[in-house]
Amino acid sequence: MAELLHQKVQLLEISPRNEKQRLDNYLLSRLKGVPKSRVYKLLRSGQVRVNKGRKKADYRLQLGDIVRIPPVRIIPSDNSKAPQYLINLVTQSIIFEDAFLVVLNKPAGIAVHSGSKLKFGVIELLRQARPNDEMLELVHRLDRDTSGCLVIAKSRDTLSQLHNHFREEGRSLEKIYRAIVLGRWQGAEKIIDLPLQKNNLRSGERIVTVDPTGKEARTLFIPLDYREKLSLL
Repeated sequence: MAELLHQKVQLLEISPRNEKQRLDNYLLSRLKGVPKSRVYKLLRSGQVRVNKGRKKADYRLQLGDIVRIPPVRIIPSDNSKAPQYLINLVTQSIIFEDAFLVVLNKPAGIAVHSGSKLKFGVIELLRQARPNDEMLELVHRLDRDTSGCLVIAKSRDTLSQLHNHFREEGRSLEKIYRAIVLGRWQGAEKIIDLPLQKNNLRSGERIVTVDPTGKEARTLFIPLDYREKLSLL
């Protein structure tokens, strides 16, 4: 596929929509078709400037900042249209919405975002269904094979606040999962205290596995019901 060259330097003023966004994520959203490695090289080399100065990738943009983006080569996307049945599946899964966020019951089998071998995830499907929405961003993730509530922010401020809640020590948000497992659970509730590690698959999907080098994690398992050789936890 032929490459295109943005001939001019871009000077972009940060609006409320992008306030508090990381600089690298802002650039990745603006430079569709530019490899990640190239974007980070532009940052490291100082070709990207904020208010005429160098900034690191994790710099949080402030309202009114002026971002300088140099001319770059872009591989145009094919702008593929997602199958309508997938778009309908996602939009029909919405269970709550207000001015700040959307909550949907993500179906199992659909990734939350696209990857190297996945053209469409929930966020891409929702954006195609709602092209007039100024912003739709994932607040957190769920594994592809996991169904459940997925929260999507409709503003940068909402995204930042919800991220803070997820990261708080002791957390003000609680995640509850229900799973059907093979076999009969022995005893009452149990706490599993094992470190967890995030891993990236070739498809771009992220999964979490038990790993001694991972982060500390404690999970409470409560048996809810039994059916023959199955247990609901």
